[in-house]
Amino acid sequence: MARQFFVFGLAPLHREYLNAVRGAEQFHWHKLFTDDEIVWFPERPMAQLLDDAEQQVSAYNGELAGIINHWDFPSSTLHPILCRQHGLRSADLLAVLKCEHKYWSRLEQRAALPDWIPDFCPVDPFGDDPLGQLQFGFPFWLKPVVSHSSQLGFRVEDEAGFHRAIGIIRGEIRQLGELLNYALDRVDIPPEVGSVDGNWCLAEKLLSGKQCGIEGTMINGRYRVHGIVDTVKDSRNQSFTRYEYPSVWPDYAQEKICAAGERLLRQIGFDNSAFGIEFFWDPATDSFRVLEINTRISQSHSDQFVKVHGVSNHEAALDVALDRVTDFSILQGPFRCAAKFMLRRYHDTVVTRVPPEAEIRALEASIPGCRIHPIVEEGQQLSDLPGQDSYSYEIADICLGAQDQDELLETYRKLAGQLRFEFADGRSFEPFQFESVRF
Repeated sequence: MARQFFVFGLAPLHREYLNAVRGAEQFHWHKLFTDDEIVWFPERPMAQLLDDAEQQVSAYNGELAGIINHWDFPSSTLHPILCRQHGLRSADLLAVLKCEHKYWSRLEQRAALPDWIPDFCPVDPFGDDPLGQLQFGFPFWLKPVVSHSSQLGFRVEDEAGFHRAIGIIRGEIRQLGELLNYALDRVDIPPEVGSVDGNWCLAEKLLSGKQCGIEGTMINGRYRVHGIVDTVKDSRNQSFTRYEYPSVWPDYAQEKICAAGERLLRQIGFDNSAFGIEFFWDPATDSFRVLEINTRISQSHSDQFVKVHGVSNHEAALDVALDRVTDFSILQGPFRCAAKFMLRRYHDTVVTRVPPEAEIRALEASIPGCRIHPIVEEGQQLSDLPGQDSYSYEIADICLGAQDQDELLETYRKLAGQLRFEFADGRSFEPFQFESVRF
């Protein structure tokens, strides 16, 4: 009999990746919200989201093996609440909130790895004098205490830029902030966090260098990293342009961030969950910094794992539910490296042409393992796209595999040049997103 799982934000593509686990015929996947309902600034209050989720799970009469999450907040916080209600394995809500609340998380990170944390301070965007709350000078990053995909995150260079960012944040921060506050009411907030709730911001000094993330599991106190993924930005260091697997960082640097990840999670009391932790490494100074801690595998990495290992990273999410360990190192797929590329435009305009499906399928057929997923539609204003960062607009996701990094990057450049997206401003794709992309 198939083992039953609910999956947050289950889309058709995710079902394909879920079915790319070993013994997939033994599992059955049930949708728990669509990605539109749970990912892109959900409009329902947290209490209603939780009630809807509880009704869906309770309506199932069979025995559940687990609930899988591969998205950020708010599903990351709904997940431990639901799992506890149904006796399923997951991290504790308190530990999850110590990761999701960016200011609280920085306090915990500083306790574990004081030399790995940038200067930071909380900022109340609705206070009488937000600028006066800053504890250091420009430049710095300003971002909400809770967010995902770099939404409402701003690099602030001067006082004018700070006030512009605060104005935008004030208009949108409560959409996720109030959801977090509902979850915060369920736990005891330590005095050092105080009144800093979901409607506050975090200012922190800039991080420099290369970015990389470890993905793994903590199960009954057993820490394990199953993959290390490079997160690469454009040459202006504004927007993410690809997630590449496996990492090309030197072995000693990979070993250092893996050891740091365990120290962080044990400080937080994080257990019985998958995780992802992002780091920076500056080769010039050989210094390391922590960016953030996520409490799930990333669905953005699934295609890379399928290409390199022949199985999705959902295999690790199953490990948590089934109390087992998968050794990804012995699983071999058709490619030695793979990446998910984010093709972008950096200026707001209207999309006047999207390659038709037949054109896209022909391009995919010409490149083994290629997958092209347009995100925009003809006639769409780019600024109307949900879930974008503050500097660019994601036009398409492109998944590719190769036998080495040179082949991978060259294939992407050629393919991007063949994709005939057109825009009302008459411009093509900005070239700087294709520059300086090598390590």
